[in-house]
Amino acid sequence: MPVELILLEDVKDLGRIGDQVKVAEGYARNYLMPRKLAAPVSTGNLRRLEARKLALQKEHEERIAVARAMAEKIASTSVTITAEAGEEDKLYGSVTTTQIADAMVAQGVEIDRHAVVLDEPIRQLGVYEVDVHLHSEVQAKVKVWVVRA
Repeated sequence: MPVELILLEDVKDLGRIGDQVKVAEGYARNYLMPRKLAAPVSTGNLRRLEARKLALQKEHEERIAVARAMAEKIASTSVTITAEAGEEDKLYGSVTTTQIADAMVAQGVEIDRHAVVLDEPIRQLGVYEVDVHLHSEVQAKVKVWVVRA
């Protein structure tokens, strides 16, 4: 049974701040509401949202500005990951998002491993462009060098 909510933040593929959306009850209860991304629709919540909408929008724009600054820093960063490789430069395992995030932290760029997005596992030596999702509207690419240990 769908639940109607008001979005308190922009949610990718769902809506923007202040939108009223209908979502599955489990999605609302387990994801949106605990993360304070949405609130139930009520006259009180609508009034509070209208009062807070300008402040929320300004806060949202500040977060985007911070994410864009971080994206510029990430774009100028390249990380090197050493891995054991066999013949034909194939790795014995694969490079994970955690390894990439840890290498970035060592370079002085604090990011969460969940922000690093790999389309497919890295299983060969070489240079890769890896996406980093910092915000719903801001992405960056980091150059990852995978070299033989």
